[in-house]
Amino acid sequence: MYHVKEAFYSLQGEGAQAGRASVFCRFSGCNLWSGREQDRTSAACRFCDTDFVGTDGQHGGRFVDADALAVHLTALWPQQDAAATPYVVFTGGEPLLQLDEALIEAMHSRGFEVAVETNGTLPAPAGIDWLCVSPKADTALKLTRGDELKLVYPQAEADPERFTELDFRHFFLQPMDTTPLVDGANYLDATVAYCLAHPQWRLSLQTHKITGID
Repeated sequence: MYHVKEAFYSLQGEGAQAGRASVFCRFSGCNLWSGREQDRTSAACRFCDTDFVGTDGQHGGRFVDADALAVHLTALWPQQDAAATPYVVFTGGEPLLQLDEALIEAMHSRGFEVAVETNGTLPAPAGIDWLCVSPKADTALKLTRGDELKLVYPQAEADPERFTELDFRHFFLQPMDTTPLVDGANYLDATVAYCLAHPQWRLSLQTHKITGID
């Protein structure tokens, strides 16, 4: 049984795949925060702005097996464009609490490339085509190699220097938000400054929020 908060078709807004048409499947649940506001201050990840509780979102629900969910997600991809490779992004919450080889194989059998956006604290099933790891606080990473490491910045317990020797193709810093800091600067300015001083890192912006794309 898979529990899905929401599923939708849009453009990827962040990182190396920004601008790519994608089917998003947001699984319910996370291992770093319950999703309840009363638990936020004691959570390992305290800045999450995503609702991943329940199955009541757009195209959300409970799916009895991999084929049922694969059929559901495939229906969200436009069928008229045969030239494009279908692309699905499993996210959360924490998708690796639920994503398994059966679902990956079911999506592959329907022609999809499979991407995952994870906090990296859980092992990943085989077959993922694009692995994006986004570390949170001082949590221990089980996934130390992949396609993309995307670090929300700044995090007091997750200095970028902790991750520079890991085996990723791309290293992105993404500003936590654009609200002013105590000294009058903002997270965007701080992130830009870090990338300029440490060119291993590239700036990632949440372009879907900037442009208003759902």
